[in-house]
Amino acid sequence: MADESAPNADADTVAEDDSDPVEVGVELLSKLEHPELSVAEAVDRIETVTTHPATTRTILDEAEKRGIIDREDGIIRPSGGGYVSFESEIVIKEGDFDCRRCGASISKGHFMKLDAGEHGPFGPECIRKVTGRD
Repeated sequence: MADESAPNADADTVAEDDSDPVEVGVELLSKLEHPELSVAEAVDRIETVTTHPATTRTILDEAEKRGIIDREDGIIRPSGGGYVSFESEIVIKEGDFDCRRCGASISKGHFMKLDAGEHGPFGPECIRKVTGRD
């Protein structure tokens, strides 16, 4: 059952498809453009995929097991090599959306095209924050 106190009660679903939230979360971490970030900052990104604590832990554990991140003393260091190309991996769609990160109503949703599934929508500032551009 979904946590009704969470901003998005369907937080374990990704976009409108049946993508695996663990796979989307791991791939999202592989695309971070930060040299390092706190676990809290990483969880902020993961919460765009899921707010379920066990799923969040599974994403972090799986990303570490696959060598996508290193964790030490509350710091996460992405292994590098991944990033989101705004020209080819971000799709902008017109419609009535709520940003997956901040919850704001938006008319242009930015969606990340990941191998694990489409992830979004995000507003223009939040897509930059989630990918590590800002």
